Amino acid sequence: MFTIDTHTHIIPKNIPDFSKKFGYGEFIMLDHHASGRAWMMQGNKRFREITDNCWDPEVRIKEMAEHKADMQVICTIPVMFSYWAKAKDCEELSVFLNDDIAATVSAYKDKFIGLATVPMQDTKIAVKELERCMKNGFKGVQIGSNVNNLNLSEPQFDDFFAACESLNAAILIHPWQMMGQEHMTKYWLPWLVGMPAEISRAICSMIFGGVFEKYKNLKVCFAHGGGSFLPTISRIEHGWDCRPDLVAIDNKNNPKEYLGKFWVDSHVCDHKMLQYVIDLVGADKVMQGSDYPFPLGEAVPGELVRTAPLKDSEKEKIMGLSAKSWLGL
Repeated sequence: MFTIDTHTHIIPKNIPDFSKKFGYGEFIMLDHHASGRAWMMQGNKRFREITDNCWDPEVRIKEMAEHKADMQVICTIPVMFSYWAKAKDCEELSVFLNDDIAATVSAYKDKFIGLATVPMQDTKIAVKELERCMKNGFKGVQIGSNVNNLNLSEPQFDDFFAACESLNAAILIHPWQMMGQEHMTKYWLPWLVGMPAEISRAICSMIFGGVFEKYKNLKVCFAHGGGSFLPTISRIEHGWDCRPDLVAIDNKNNPKEYLGKFWVDSHVCDHKMLQYVIDLVGADKVMQGSDYPFPLGEAVPGELVRTAPLKDSEKEKIMGLSAKSWLGL
């Protein structure tokens, strides 16, 4: 069946020394220390080792064939967001990253679909870069679950969401800058605990802040199966019901009313959880998403859905049809 992997990350093979250029910060650079291998460096610190499937489209296409994926949605690695930087500097970095994605998509139109990154710390500049990218063939944008610890419901982001709606831009919301990570450095807890919580934070903020009410045609996908939001939705609803004075202050609607009004990817690591997610939001709002090419992503992209005890019609939606709707294909 036609398959679109909606959640994959890519990075340019060669990155300028933006820290030197801008005179501050720990912007990511790559140290190609061995054939097909590189360290992502934050200043003098090693952030993560990556391999050539992170930057080489030919390698990716070969692996896509092995994984039975027809297309990939490609977007930057979240650490590249750099929302902490000065807005104009982040704009320059975003343009560099987006132009690399655009070149990849242009060279392999039948294989890749691009999502942009934008400097969310300045909404006006973010909208400007989003408009540029959408005019150049991008289908949407990837943003973080928070922006310098500001929730996505903050009024300063209204113009950005209005632009996404107007441009029919798909939005992928990805966890990053995980809350409390400085208090849980051991056991990889920011990735195991913080990431699911970050996505729930983003969904709750957008629901309770009325974002989905203001912009009813937004096309939002939350990564990692919606994180911990869907498994705890009944607790969230109970909080809305028992303490409306604290929860329902900006939006009176039951949070469960928004189930089925946004997309999630399928990266939930378990058949029972996949079925639970489908039961809550519908197969037409679940999309194959692997978090390729990272170790915490799906080991064999698409395998979870393909081996799940689902109807063929549900698998067809998850593997490709839902993505076409989200992306406006």
